[in-house]
Amino acid sequence: MASDASPPGKEEVKVRKRRSRREVQRKAADIEGSTSAGHKALQEGRPEDALSCFKDAVKAAAQLQDSRVLRACSFNLGAAYVEAGRPQKGLDFLRQAQPGPKADRIPDLQFNLALAHNALGQSKEASTFFLQAAQLYRSQGDGRSEGDACMEMSRCYSRTQDWSLAVQGFLRAAESYRVVAMLDSAAAALKEAGSHMIQSDQFSQDDVTGVLSECLSLTDSVTDPRTLGELYLSVGVSYCRLRCFQEAVQCFQLALGPAAQQPPLLAKVMHNLGAALNSVGQFTPAVGYHRLAAGLYGSLGCRGDQARCFSNLAFACGQLGDEEEATESFVVALQGFRDTEDHLAQVQVCESLAECYLRQRKQQKAVQLYKQALSALSHCEDSGGVQDRLVERLTAALQQSLTVSPQRPRPRRPRPLRSLPHSSPVGQHARKSDITQSPGTAANQQSDEQRGQGPGSDKQAVAEHCGSAGGGATETPEYMTMTPGLHSSFQSDQLQHSELWSDRENPHTDSDPSLAQEAEATPTSPGDIKEATPLVSRWRSRFCSLM
Repeated sequence: MASDASPPGKEEVKVRKRRSRREVQRKAADIEGSTSAGHKALQEGRPEDALSCFKDAVKAAAQLQDSRVLRACSFNLGAAYVEAGRPQKGLDFLRQAQPGPKADRIPDLQFNLALAHNALGQSKEASTFFLQAAQLYRSQGDGRSEGDACMEMSRCYSRTQDWSLAVQGFLRAAESYRVVAMLDSAAAALKEAGSHMIQSDQFSQDDVTGVLSECLSLTDSVTDPRTLGELYLSVGVSYCRLRCFQEAVQCFQLALGPAAQQPPLLAKVMHNLGAALNSVGQFTPAVGYHRLAAGLYGSLGCRGDQARCFSNLAFACGQLGDEEEATESFVVALQGFRDTEDHLAQVQVCESLAECYLRQRKQQKAVQLYKQALSALSHCEDSGGVQDRLVERLTAALQQSLTVSPQRPRPRRPRPLRSLPHSSPVGQHARKSDITQSPGTAANQQSDEQRGQGPGSDKQAVAEHCGSAGGGATETPEYMTMTPGLHSSFQSDQLQHSELWSDRENPHTDSDPSLAQEAEATPTSPGDIKEATPLVSRWRSRFCSLM
């Protein structure tokens, strides 16, 4: 008779082994199911549900006592934490995913570590991991992933204003996308490269225009209308920053069709097109685009952008000799800038409006406007040179109001200060080039100046290039918008000016080239133009499958 302590028989051992195998298979099925559910939750935009699923997978993997499966589950959970906006927690699990030297040979792990550091604001560390991921992807022949890593790496360089490194990364991304025939993504990368080249002092204008031309050569491969419209808009803004306004006009006109069904994008395109037409002296067609853009911005609740359009409209009307509409438009623009507390714009509009009143011999109103300009200027930084000019013009206007005689046909205008570096809100001055026919206008269309419609035939074109080091070559764009300058001169030859401004929240710090200023109150604001590519899934982290 066998004792209770006797070893189990062969049959009992076989039963235990079968039970153990079934238990392993059950846990493996649970892990696979949780992982699959986590992926689905991410695809459907439910990050918290995804986290719950991946946590279940990690718990089951720990019980399974399979280190390979546990590392894979930790990898997914870490990536999900990054996607859910908890990058530090994500880093902890990602570091558990592959301890030891082999971690340096897993490209997706390096990519996710880079995303986590990037989310923590550690751009330098993030760029290092993205570069390592790109090199590993290249060694595996994965051109798409290499391009994605290079794009993200360049955005990191952009945030630290390493423009040249950012350009190199975008160009490498374009090359990688070309290899795998992702020409739409390659076009987006070239667009970014061109925008950032403008920020660097290591590239000539020919270098930049060469890249922009190459980008435009790929537009036939872009099938999504919104993406195509954003691409033309971004390239047009880059041309504006190079003062190649005719090329900019063509790009903006090409953007009109693709943007037609996207009101925020369409408003931005017409805004820029009107300003570019101002810059080449074609004021009559510019007026129409200013009005259309202002109306669209109004319907979208973008008060600041609408005010810029009215200031553009005022300038164009002034050049066409319509003083009444110019004055009314400046008044509307000024109220918009007050509503949005844009003090510098208030200064500029007040000065321009004061000039309108002086031409109408309304000295007292001009005096009030100069005083308002000085008041708004007190809220601005580095206002010394501008303040001196405003004080001199205020003094001159006060003297005019006391000495003007009814017999005088016109009041004596205040004498402007001599040009001083950085003393004006408007930037550099340059002679305007000959006006040529722009696409979409009548064959016999001439510039308004050539027809003598403007108040002067020998005007200067003035442009201020606001660095897209912020909207700066990315973040941002990056995207930039052009509005005619708001500062005026009292010289008989009025200045035509166009101000280039960025519409990104962090221009060229996250290369989302939007090309107009962020709108105040719309879910999809004109400043929300996103780079069309790389075309990635709804989550940016990399995940792996199991079993």
